[in-house]
Amino acid sequence: MDNPLVNVIGISKVIKKQTIVEEISFQIPTGSILALCGGNGAGKSTVLRMVAGILQPSVGEISVGGLYWHKSRKQFSKQIGYMPDDYQFNQGLSAEEALTFWAALRRVPNRKARVNEVLGLVGLQDKRNRLVNTFSKGMRQRILFAQALLTKPSLLIMDEPTNGLDPFWMNEFVDLLQRIKEEGHTVIFSTHQLEIADKIADQIVFLSHGRNVGSGPTKEFHAKFGSLYTAFNHSLGLK
Repeated sequence: MDNPLVNVIGISKVIKKQTIVEEISFQIPTGSILALCGGNGAGKSTVLRMVAGILQPSVGEISVGGLYWHKSRKQFSKQIGYMPDDYQFNQGLSAEEALTFWAALRRVPNRKARVNEVLGLVGLQDKRNRLVNTFSKGMRQRILFAQALLTKPSLLIMDEPTNGLDPFWMNEFVDLLQRIKEEGHTVIFSTHQLEIADKIADQIVFLSHGRNVGSGPTKEFHAKFGSLYTAFNHSLGLK
């Protein structure tokens, strides 16, 4: 794979003598989407946090755009927009105020216009003055998605982004991610919803108990197994 934007080489994470992730490797070309698929406890969030620079691998290396966190922390982080799986919002902040705070923190140029733009992208213009801590789970996911988009990052990292979304916004999310990809951005996200990965991911990594149990282009899984569900079950040794 020539000049991948993301290069993950043999990463492992040990916390309190427990191995959470073991010897994971993958590459993501610029302008493509990779989905980490697996159940609860598979290690998906830990892998994403390491790619984002929030956690450091116990073993192995990660580069984004040719930069390493431990060598160029500031420049490494500037490339990334990160959406956590959940977030406890400050009391008393509206959706617009929360996004304006994040935009200021990240020194987003023309922040008022950009905040308005991302509110529109996630369909929350009419909720801009509503307190975020009153939002439903699905609306919180959308505001977290919006903040990850603020800097127009080269690499968008999202942890279970479709949790809590209703069917309409599930489809909107798929369309928006496809547009982001077409604009040249690179995406890695985690999910246990194989149908979402199937719709938008160019590559799949199946995780189980912190290990890569199967990976490759989505099209190849379809050609060999007929569906991602069959491919995933095969990777787990199920029939």
